Amino acid sequence: MTTTPERAPEHAQDGEAADDGTAQLPPARDLPRWVRWTVVPLLVLVPIGYVIISAEQSRGDGDDEAAQAQTSPGHRIADFYPTKLQRRIYQVPIPPMAHHVRSMETNSWETSELYVEFTTTPGGLDTFLAQVGTSRAELRDGQVAMSAAQCALAGWDFSIPRQWGGATLHQAGDKPDHDITVSLSDPDWPRVYVVSTVNFQHGFSGG
Repeated sequence: MTTTPERAPEHAQDGEAADDGTAQLPPARDLPRWVRWTVVPLLVLVPIGYVIISAEQSRGDGDDEAAQAQTSPGHRIADFYPTKLQRRIYQVPIPPMAHHVRSMETNSWETSELYVEFTTTPGGLDTFLAQVGTSRAELRDGQVAMSAAQCALAGWDFSIPRQWGGATLHQAGDKPDHDITVSLSDPDWPRVYVVSTVNFQHGFSGG
């Protein structure tokens, strides 16, 4: 009797399947060296770039919120430490040992103003006054340098009986003007109030 050989299953022909029935994959080929040197650094650097961009955007959003809080209508001076850029533009150097620092910025088409107040040491006061171009001797007893409108905007009340001293500094060209009032009631911890005004009609270089 002639027997007909059984036909092998299609999935097992030509050695395409292993004994356990799983498909055999072709052997992996090594990537060219130029691919490894190009792709691998990108895989590392691209996620880092996204992290940096996200961090900058988050910080920028926080700065925008702080700026909006400082310039919102009717907002009085509050517990905001002026940024480095603000201190440079308005030329308001806050002494290193100053505390209870508060600030507010206002903007219009013609002028921008930075309101700042802080408590410092006698040496810190002398340093601050020297850096803005004046001295303790130039403070006039009993003088309040700010206008009534500026005081109302910031919420300052200089009618309280204290030992006040004030000076107004007008600078030529694009330099900001400074209105300074100091409370010397506590000689060990003078309280400084300053309004720095930038007038855009004169131009401004930020120096």
